Amino acid sequence: MTQTNLQGQEQASPLTSLALITGATGGLGKAFAVECASRGWGLLLTDLHSQALDTLADGLRKSHGVTVVQRACDLTEAEARAELFRWIEGQGFRFWSLINVAGTDFEGPFFEQSSQQIRTIIRLNVEGTLEMTHATLALRDPLVPFRIINVASLAAFFPMPVKATYAASKRFLLDFSLALRNEVRDLGATVTVLCPAGLPTTEGCIQAIESQGLMGHLTTQNIGSVANLALNDALQGKAVCIPGRLNRFLQLAGSLAPGSLVAGLVGRRWKSARQKQLAHQEKEQISSPTWIPAHADFHALARKTFIH
Repeated sequence: MTQTNLQGQEQASPLTSLALITGATGGLGKAFAVECASRGWGLLLTDLHSQALDTLADGLRKSHGVTVVQRACDLTEAEARAELFRWIEGQGFRFWSLINVAGTDFEGPFFEQSSQQIRTIIRLNVEGTLEMTHATLALRDPLVPFRIINVASLAAFFPMPVKATYAASKRFLLDFSLALRNEVRDLGATVTVLCPAGLPTTEGCIQAIESQGLMGHLTTQNIGSVANLALNDALQGKAVCIPGRLNRFLQLAGSLAPGSLVAGLVGRRWKSARQKQLAHQEKEQISSPTWIPAHADFHALARKTFIH
């Protein structure tokens, strides 16, 4: 049994050769899952939330009639990642694509962030992505080209005060992806790094976009269109995907200016946007206060949604 992708390339049975998507229940991850399923591709989905994964997988199977396998995993934990791949190997799955979507951020000045928040960003955005890529490469389907999409951010191109650790982690993914692309060429694999600007994936992201005013709206992209573009670029073997003409212009303009100047300009913009966002949140809390028990695990609460 075979299937054909957009380039007319023959694939192995979708029961054994799948596309693996991390962070699958988030806004962008879900968009990738829907877009892949609509193209008839078998999927293995992973995310932190098992109930949301089950709901998404059931919906995709019913709507598109494709093979969808799901497995919850906390990608910030090394042992959880190892257990995920022990299970995958036991199932005998092979992959023709990996889409690393899972990522997170805790916005705010670096010195105001807890060490736990900083570790979470690095463990998920960097460690999780690298280990998922390393393990999946070893399980690639040898019969077809292997396509990797790493989701970075437009922030990867700029030093960003107020989002310093997040932007740096995305810069790491950008450089890693470009270097890995060269390494895996002889393996019949390609790496495409996706660098979107604002995406309305969560309520927090939407508030952040609103707080940036006109520029926030102009640089924001539809998540379905972003997933579609990234998949098409990956199938064509492109290195970098930056959705939106304005965003491509901003990346080019930023590359021509000194980093210290860019950091100053970006810092003023984000500080202003953050002040507006905090003011909005304070207003919301006054109108409808939320009670959080004193023993609540803030780390678990903050990680409920993986974002980009």
